[in-house]
Amino acid sequence: MPAEHVEPPKHPIDQLTTSELATYRRQLEHAIGGISPDAPVQALLHRNLDAVRAEQDDRKRLARA
Repeated sequence: MPAEHVEPPKHPIDQLTTSELATYRRQLEHAIGGISPDAPVQALLHRNLDAVRAEQDDRKRLARA
């Protein structure tokens, strides 16, 4: 699979298991690091990574509550 190709999850981000979320995050980080910083797909990858990070942060916050 080319670095810039990350298969979107089969479910919305908030419905992924913790493991699925971590795997998706690793795939996004790998794809971002594997392509040119000025590649047009970078913006999409970064948006998706931001969504994953936000979901992980929300889960951590809820776990502490």
